[in-house]
Amino acid sequence: MAIEEYWKAFVSHYPEYQNKPYTAWQFGVDPSHLADLVKRGIKTATTSGLAFYTAEQEHLPKVGDLSIVLDAQDNPICIIKNTNVYQVPFSEVSEMHAYKEGEGDRTLSYWRTVHTDFFEKEFNSINQSFSEEETMVCEEFECIYVLN
Repeated sequence: MAIEEYWKAFVSHYPEYQNKPYTAWQFGVDPSHLADLVKRGIKTATTSGLAFYTAEQEHLPKVGDLSIVLDAQDNPICIIKNTNVYQVPFSEVSEMHAYKEGEGDRTLSYWRTVHTDFFEKEFNSINQSFSEEETMVCEEFECIYVLN
């Protein structure tokens, strides 16, 4: 199903969102797996580097933002709504945030290992070096729609 069709199906159930803006995007390294974790209610948070918003001149996410989560083939999987957005240095991301990300064994140790690797590559792609003092944009969200 196309992204616009998915949005129309959502709005037919929740007309109060009809005129709200939304984005559609994939999660990081394994989009299909991560989208499935969101759909199943396991993944309720994500983290990105502030440097990428600056480099790409994108608006920062905010509470209430709506997003269609896509799988690796750009198929809509679910719709999420941001419930909390905050910024902290990478080194200060909490155990609770790591748990909410829903990946691996959900520990902070696991989170730091995989995200250090991820951000080192990503920062390199914008010709920057990654450090644990980089500001992270942490988003918490709820899955508000899955088309059955």
